[in-house]
Parts: sequence; C-alpha cells; structure tokens
Amino acid sequence: MAAHPLILDESLFAELEEPGLEYIGLVEARLAPAHKLLDAPYGGKLIVDVIAARVEGPRLRASQIGTAAADWVTVSTDGATGALDVRATLRTDDGALIYSEYRGRVRFGADGLHRVFTSPRYETGDPRYSWLNGLQCIGKGVSNARERWLRYRLYAIV
Repeated sequence: MAAHPLILDESLFAELEEPGLEYIGLVEARLAPAHKLLDAPYGGKLIVDVIAARVEGPRLRASQIGTAAADWVTVSTDGATGALDVRATLRTDDGALIYSEYRGRVRFGADGLHRVFTSPRYETGDPRYSWLNGLQCIGKGVSNARERWLRYRLYAIV
C-alpha cells in the first residue's frame, strides 16, 4: 500500500492568529526533601511532596489543600534533565475547588537552582472559575533544591 504524501499548506493557517500569552499569576510552593529512587528500571525517580502551594494573580488566588500533592520526576540517564508529573488540589480564597495537574521539564543546575518549564491544566465545577477549564497554560521559573522552594510565572496560551 502506497503512503499518501503530506501536503503542508500554510494557507490553512491564514485565519489563525499567532499565539499570545495572558498572565495568570505567580506560583510558589514549598517542597519536602526528595525521595530518591534513582535505580528504578524505567528511569530514575525523584518523588517530591508539595508541602504548600499558592497561586496569586489578577483573577486567581488559591492555595493548596490536603496532603495529596507531589511531583514525580523522571530523571534522564545523564542526570541533566527531568520530566515533571505534578498533581495538586487548590482552594480559591472564595472557596472554589480546583484540580491542578501538569507535566513539564526541569534542567538541573549544579548549584541547586533548577530551571523549570511547566504546562499546567486546571479543572473545576465552580462556574466562577469555569474559564480555567478551557485553558492550556505554561509556566517558567526556578526551583531551589537547597531551600526547597519552587517559583514560576504562570501564563495561559491565547
């Protein structure tokens, strides 16, 4: 069976504007010491419990609730980067519950300062925050392994 060649037609995107960014807020988290499983058979793991987290922005002000929040980092074989897998539940200052999850990358720094790139998504049933349900967000920031904190700026792709 012959393969059909792909036709890359830029004109299909003529009506689609270039993506932009809308600032959502600043994310800060306090982290527990990592549980290290670096000899795991499917890639080394760093399991990092999130002790507390806060999002502060023009339309979103929320804090982590409960203790079921962590980052399961899969470490590259050379130890230079990691793949993030994070889950947490947030409660807004006015009482709405929001499920938060993201994937991303971390570039480990020898000085303990790690560059972090995230791609968060949010889910809520509260109509006041339903605007979050359709967003794809990105974040860029830094994590300090010695002082055990994470900070990044959060944006929605528009």
